[in-house]
Amino acid sequence: MKKLLLFFCAMLCLSLSAQKKGKDYSDILKSNNIYEINAFLRDAHPDDPRRSVLKPRVMEMMREYIKNAHPEDQKVKDMQEMLALLKRRPSTKISFDEMNAIIKQKQIAKYKAELAAKKSTTVFTPSNTQNTFVINTTANAAIPNAEAEEFNMLMAVSPVEHQNKTVKILNSLFDNDPNAKECIVLIRNQSDCNIIVRMESVGTIKYRLAIPAQGENSIVIEKGQYLFTSLVCGAQYASQKTVQRPIMVALGSAPAQ
Repeated sequence: MKKLLLFFCAMLCLSLSAQKKGKDYSDILKSNNIYEINAFLRDAHPDDPRRSVLKPRVMEMMREYIKNAHPEDQKVKDMQEMLALLKRRPSTKISFDEMNAIIKQKQIAKYKAELAAKKSTTVFTPSNTQNTFVINTTANAAIPNAEAEEFNMLMAVSPVEHQNKTVKILNSLFDNDPNAKECIVLIRNQSDCNIIVRMESVGTIKYRLAIPAQGENSIVIEKGQYLFTSLVCGAQYASQKTVQRPIMVALGSAPAQ
């Protein structure tokens, strides 16, 4: 028993040591890594004198990166957003509520644009192929044959249905009433496969949402406890979630939430 206790103490010390090492900023003044300096600014004490040196440095590094980046560089947008935050505040650290507000405003802008266009942004044609996997030429992504027809059916909504759904989603985004019975769920598909996410609650409350590869989709559902399931490029996903306010779920190459 004593040996076991000593073993656990040793493991705890190693764990704490590793955590401390992961947050070691003793040589941060020598760093020329944008992400490392950015992490320091988020973690450091507000009165840390190194901030006065590192904040201007990292901002200049971001400007240089943006200036010299390839036009299709995906990191440029992130750099621009971080630079904008650093101009207004000590670091790029934002609260959970602020992040939710940013996501909400982006979704409002997206769905307003869709309403203005008065048409669906994605149109899929059902496929009748009998292969094990069905390739949808629009998305260039494979999904199991058993779900292919269902996926195309869910995506191929009429303009009127799409507009009604968009209005419902916008109303949910603007609704801040805590007593509301419904709220919005945004799902991002970061995989290279088209997917269907199923949300099941008690009784007969069930929802299905089709999300194209590398795309996103939203749905307004009743608040409550749900089991989220999906088949993502052949891998089974399942997660129990409490939906009491708008949430975002990411599936695919990034860790699922």
